[in-house]
Amino acid sequence: MAKQGKRLKAVYSGFDREQTFALDQAVKLAKTNAKAKFDETIEISMNLGIDPRHADQMVRGVVGLPHGTGKTVRVGVFARGPKAEEAKAAGADVVGADDLAALVQEGKIEFDRCIATPDMMALVGRLGKVLGPRGLMPNPKLGTVTMDVKGAVTAAKAGQVEFRAEKAGIVHAGIGKASFGEDQLLANARAFVDAIQRAKPTGAKGTYLKKVAVSSTMGPGVKVDVASLSAGG
Repeated sequence: MAKQGKRLKAVYSGFDREQTFALDQAVKLAKTNAKAKFDETIEISMNLGIDPRHADQMVRGVVGLPHGTGKTVRVGVFARGPKAEEAKAAGADVVGADDLAALVQEGKIEFDRCIATPDMMALVGRLGKVLGPRGLMPNPKLGTVTMDVKGAVTAAKAGQVEFRAEKAGIVHAGIGKASFGEDQLLANARAFVDAIQRAKPTGAKGTYLKKVAVSSTMGPGVKVDVASLSAGG
């Protein structure tokens, strides 16, 4: 722990933590300061001027990152017959119906994204108490309740990211790995920011983007100049 504290202290001494940077500079700093012995995830966190407890202020959706996340996403699909075969052919990791539901009930959840065909939702609905708290419940608005099983599986595997504002109005996501090139990370960051801006709810009043920061798993947060985002920085 002491070694980690020493490392962070050295990193923090490298720049003014109160200073704000254009997005490209913030991404560069976060990447540069990712010095752990593993390939750290680069994350973006956005503090929004919303109250997610109100339905008309909820921010939720999906965005495809142009360069993926660098993480292997395990996809589970609830489907039967030809759609089950379609899911397997598309690369789904776990495919099933009642058998898959039984595994989930036992707590054996071997997937990070859950997709279901509409006819399976009566079955999947009974798993809400297990899947819901883990953020795995399929949702038509997120494209995870669909007859286009192949498209949904392919998108999930290609680096599609789900986002949902937390109670404090904060939304965050991994936008790649420290081993990514700066251009790749920046393109992913911009795609995520654009998606959040497009998802601005009708009930949001006042300043929508309040604070934005970029960081690596073990590194310090780098503040982003919010004004530069609307200018494409």
